[in-house]
Amino acid sequence: MAKAEKTPRHEMPSQPAEERRHNFDEVALGYTLEMAVEEASRCLQCKKPQCVLGCPVNVRIPEFIHALAEQDMWSAVEILKDKNSLPAICGRVCPQESQCEIKCIVGRKGEPVAIGRLERFVADWERREGARTPAVPAANGKRVAIIGSGPAGLTAAGDLAKMGYEVEILEALHTPGGVLMYGIPEFRLPKEIVQAEIDYLKRLGVKIRTDVVVGKLYTLDELLEQYDAIFLGTGAGLPMFMNIPGENYNGVYSANEILTRTNLMKGYLFPQWDTPVKVGAKVAVVGAGNVAMDAARSSLRLGAEEVHIVYRRSAAEVPARAEEVHHAEEEGIIFDFLTNPIEIHGNEGWVTGMRCIRMELGEPDASGRRRPVPIEGSEFDMDVDTVVMALGTRPNPMVFSDAKGLDRTRHGTVVADLNTGRTKRERVWAGGDIVTGAATVISAMGAGRIAATDIDKYLNSSEEDAYLDSESHSTWWPENATLCEG
Repeated sequence: MAKAEKTPRHEMPSQPAEERRHNFDEVALGYTLEMAVEEASRCLQCKKPQCVLGCPVNVRIPEFIHALAEQDMWSAVEILKDKNSLPAICGRVCPQESQCEIKCIVGRKGEPVAIGRLERFVADWERREGARTPAVPAANGKRVAIIGSGPAGLTAAGDLAKMGYEVEILEALHTPGGVLMYGIPEFRLPKEIVQAEIDYLKRLGVKIRTDVVVGKLYTLDELLEQYDAIFLGTGAGLPMFMNIPGENYNGVYSANEILTRTNLMKGYLFPQWDTPVKVGAKVAVVGAGNVAMDAARSSLRLGAEEVHIVYRRSAAEVPARAEEVHHAEEEGIIFDFLTNPIEIHGNEGWVTGMRCIRMELGEPDASGRRRPVPIEGSEFDMDVDTVVMALGTRPNPMVFSDAKGLDRTRHGTVVADLNTGRTKRERVWAGGDIVTGAATVISAMGAGRIAATDIDKYLNSSEEDAYLDSESHSTWWPENATLCEG
C-alpha cells in the first residue's frame, strides 16, 4: 500500500482550454506507454478486488492492469475484451469515478488507480496494432434480432455472435452506433473509435441493417415470425421539455436535436458538409447533466460567444461527471445555479431572451436531492438568443406500435426483469435506457450482456421451463430512476 500511496496518479494530458474551445478535436489526449505502465504499477493486485464488483460488466480489472504493467499488451487486450466489447468507448465516457474507481483500495488513502484511463490506453493500443478477431463457434442455426445499435444493442450482438447465433441489428438511423454516434460529441468520443468497434462486431459475423424503423416498417409480431428472439435496445431518444410559454420559438432546441445535427450530421464541418447548425451569440442550456455539458461545450465550438448552464439546483447537486464540469468551466462556460426558466421571449418567431426565477433548496425529493423552491418576486430576464433544453429523455413510442403483450410504465419505459432482461412478452428481451430511462453507457452494456446470456439460456432450454412467469419478474420501475437531469 505504501508504494501506491506515495506514487501520484498520472493526470491525463489534454488540449489547452483556449485551443480546444475552438475545435472539435478530442480533449483528452491519452497516456503514453511509460505513463500507462507507471499508473498500472500503482495497482495493489488485491486478492478480493472490489473494483470488479463496481463494474457493471465485471471486467477482470486487476488482471488486465497486471498484464499492462508487465507490458504484455496482447494479454491485456484479451483479458479486457473478455468482458467488455467496447473498451475504447468505455475508457472515454464511463463514470469510472463512481463505479470501479470508487471501490479501489488505493483510493482509501490517496487517489485511486486510473482504471478508465488504462482501459482506454489498452484499447487504443490494440486499434493501432490491428484488432485480432477471436474464433467464433459454428453457427447454431438460431437467429436473434437486435433492435437498436447503441451500447446495449452492440454488446448483446457481440456476445450472441460469439455464442454462434446469427445476429442482425436493425437500426432506425442511417448510421449505426446509437447515442454513441448522435449524442456524444467528437471532442469526447471520436466517431472513428465507435466505427472501429462496430467494424469489430461485423468481423464476428454481426449483420447491420440501417434505416429500419421498427414499429413502422415491421411490428414485433412480424419480427418474431422471422427470428427466434428479439432484444430491444432502442434507448431513450425522445426529448423532454418544460412546457413553458415560448418553447416553440425558433432558436429553441432539444439537446438531442443540436447534438444529432452536430455529431451525426457533421454540422460542425459546415460548409464541407452541407448541414449547418444555427447557434446564436448567447446560448442558455437548461439542465446540468452530461448531455447539458455536451450541448453547452458544442455550442461554444459552433461559434457562440457566451454560453450559460442554467440549473435549478446548486453546484452540489449537479448530476454531470466532475470531469465534464471541470472541462466546461475551463472552457469558459458560465454556470447559473438556483435558476429556473419560466418563459422564453421572442420576436418575429425567434428567441430574444428568457425570463427566469431564482430558486432555493427545500427538503429532499424522490431523487434524494433537495427540492428546488421558487423565491417569490425574484424573476429576472436573461439576454439570450438560443435556448437548449437538456432535461432528460424517454423511449420513443414508435417501436411499441402493435406491440401486443409488452408492458410499459407510465413513463413509457418497458417492464423487464433486471436479472435477465426478459419482458412480459415471450421471446422479447429489453435492456438499457428503454428499461431504466436515461443512464450510462456502461450500465446499458451491462444490460445487453445480461440479456444475451439469458437469451442463450432460453433458446437452449425446453419450452415449458424456458420463460419465467411474469409475476416473478424483478422489474425496474422509473419511479426508482432519475429520468430527468434537472
